[in-house]
Amino acid sequence: MLRFYTMLSGSAKRGRFQAWLVHMYTAGGAVLAFLGAWAVVHGYDRMTLAAMFAATVVDGTDGMLARRVRVKERLPEVDGARIDDIVDYITFVFLPMLLLEASGGLYWSGLPVVAIVLLSSMYGFVAPDAKTADAFFTGFPSYWNIVVLYLLLFRVPPGWNAVILLALSGLIFVRIGYVYPSRTPTLRALTLTLSAMWAAMIAAIIVLWPSPPRALSIASLAFPVYYVVLSLWLNSRRV
Repeated sequence: MLRFYTMLSGSAKRGRFQAWLVHMYTAGGAVLAFLGAWAVVHGYDRMTLAAMFAATVVDGTDGMLARRVRVKERLPEVDGARIDDIVDYITFVFLPMLLLEASGGLYWSGLPVVAIVLLSSMYGFVAPDAKTADAFFTGFPSYWNIVVLYLLLFRVPPGWNAVILLALSGLIFVRIGYVYPSRTPTLRALTLTLSAMWAAMIAAIIVLWPSPPRALSIASLAFPVYYVVLSLWLNSRRV
């Protein structure tokens, strides 16, 4: 009996340790945000993009790890969702805006547009229906890291950058459901496969920055287009 209790106790400790590792993995995004901001200050745009990309990979995988390890059950005193939201805000919203403004992508409209993005995205994160029970994000899910990468990649003029950012900020308040790639069940295997292929292309683009092949840049748009079309189709079926 004592041996059985010791085995259970050891298993519980291992489970808590694994849960702590997952939370540290998620929280590591804050370190990536700092590295990205440091790179912006020192003019290393490619390093900032790499930090944003790494943070996106972390965000795309930490949820699966958390569910596998059962972090809520094994470490209930730590709110992993809150860690995730804090890290996502600074890596998906704050850091991309810092990079775009520092790169001259907004010029005179910089502060007003950035302020609108920051404030609207804050609402997007704290809205009660931001993540739905049927595994959708509600409103544009503040993928500013991806948006800014493409604005810089295709050298979009500052005026159009401002228009795009303002339009997407408005879509945060439009209660359309967007696919949660790792959880939305419809076509999840296809979505994850395409997202992995897209991630490989983005990694190559960052390695070859600032002049990746035009064909690679255009081909990488296939997954964002798929994501938007799938989201709109599934949202129409939910209504």
